[in-house]
Amino acid sequence: MNPTPRKIPRVIAQITAVVLLTAAPAFVRASSHMDAPLITLDPAANTTDVYAFVSQRDGVKYLTTALAVYPHEEPGVGPNKYNFDDNVRYEIHVATGKDLAAGRATYTYQFDFNTGYKNQSTILQSYLGVIQDVGDAAQNLTQTYKVRRIDHHTHQTMVLGTGKVPPNNQGNATPAYNRDSNGEMVARDGVANSADLDRYTAQTVYSFGGHRVFAGQREDGFYGDINAIFDLLKLRLLSPTPAIAASSFDSQAGFNVHTIVLEIPLSAIGGDQQVAGVYATTSRQRVNVLPDDKGHGTDRGSMFGEFVQVGRQGNPLFCEALVAIKDKDLYNRTSPTMDAKLFTKYAASPELGALINALVFNGGGGFPTTNRTDLVGIFIPDLIKVDLSTSAARLAGGGATHPTTPDDAGYNRLGIFGGDTLTSSIQAGFGGGKLPGGWPNGRRFGDDVIDIAVTALVNDLRPATFSLTFVADGIDSVSKNDAVYNKVFPYAGTPFNGRNHSHN
Repeated sequence: MNPTPRKIPRVIAQITAVVLLTAAPAFVRASSHMDAPLITLDPAANTTDVYAFVSQRDGVKYLTTALAVYPHEEPGVGPNKYNFDDNVRYEIHVATGKDLAAGRATYTYQFDFNTGYKNQSTILQSYLGVIQDVGDAAQNLTQTYKVRRIDHHTHQTMVLGTGKVPPNNQGNATPAYNRDSNGEMVARDGVANSADLDRYTAQTVYSFGGHRVFAGQREDGFYGDINAIFDLLKLRLLSPTPAIAASSFDSQAGFNVHTIVLEIPLSAIGGDQQVAGVYATTSRQRVNVLPDDKGHGTDRGSMFGEFVQVGRQGNPLFCEALVAIKDKDLYNRTSPTMDAKLFTKYAASPELGALINALVFNGGGGFPTTNRTDLVGIFIPDLIKVDLSTSAARLAGGGATHPTTPDDAGYNRLGIFGGDTLTSSIQAGFGGGKLPGGWPNGRRFGDDVIDIAVTALVNDLRPATFSLTFVADGIDSVSKNDAVYNKVFPYAGTPFNGRNHSHN
């Protein structure tokens, strides 16, 4: 069965053409939950998603960024829980000015975690009772973290502050996460006002140096049928079986992740008259000395050495879906400054495009798979690009079915392909400074990255041969998240209740 190409409004085609001719914030692929062989063995350092978008609060503009790790967290496991790793350094990098084109970080925000217990003479690893407040006597396992800011131009490092990590959502031990503060109920929906956040989340939003930070468990905000994509691209909507063709299967439904959300005042990174690039890395600390049977050599200073990068992510799924197996682990160990030399070939001749032509369109797609200079411009170097001169990005809530937390007026999960645009004061855009409201201009919680990605991949977006005839609206049959996003910081949804949740 060949999908019939659908025409889209001419204005959308004009928007896309001009965006790709200018600074071209990146179309991205999807969620890199399992992107390379080695990093799948290290879930605490395995990045799942990176977000970056313009936000505004009390008349001040910010670059809001987020990094999620630990894919496929089953809610409510025990006795040990998913946590940030004390021996992993989590970093969010921002590139500005000439550093953007070079793929070089101008500023780096480092997050280092420390884990402690109130009582280790018990099997109750995390919860000694019902937690009323973060860090109270009932919360046995506690995590704290320190945030440092590095300015690579001045070589100055400063500690911004410290924070606590809220507990995971177990159920009866963590009732405030759940509806009616009842541990037997499902997790609360996202909210539109900060005053309505659950008490654990509200207690762990920290402000320092003009920045705001949150780090803790959240629901996985990515959605898509990853199973079908990596099962020979046998998309359900193309199935000859009506029940299957009408079904949807969100591979991330019901799972949590651990998420760091960082709100950066634009005044701290040079103001709003610029395009910034965002990517994230994880680095694991080398083990220098193993303890002997008497416990010698267990002090942190002697046992652990330097941090070594093991993962990175800018635009999701670049490594997972475009880079060949032989270079996937290399991608995770290198910097975006090396992308032009090492990975240009994968953007220029994407194997995935040929596979879509063959498997989805039965050899009849005819979409270009060589000399994709448009994709090279998007992915090399691999940074999420955000025009900071626009107004705040429109946010997703829960859609029309959640009147207390609706999507912002004008929000569209397809971004530019749904007519969702913002106005730039530093780029011409398609006229009058209009740019995409979501991808390829940053990434918001709720953007349908699979549909946007496939649309970008199967159309010819090169300026000289520009052609846009097929919009992959619902290509994977999954068009919404399985939870309601917050429309206020920290934006990611409430973590699923271990006692009451479902997968699909």
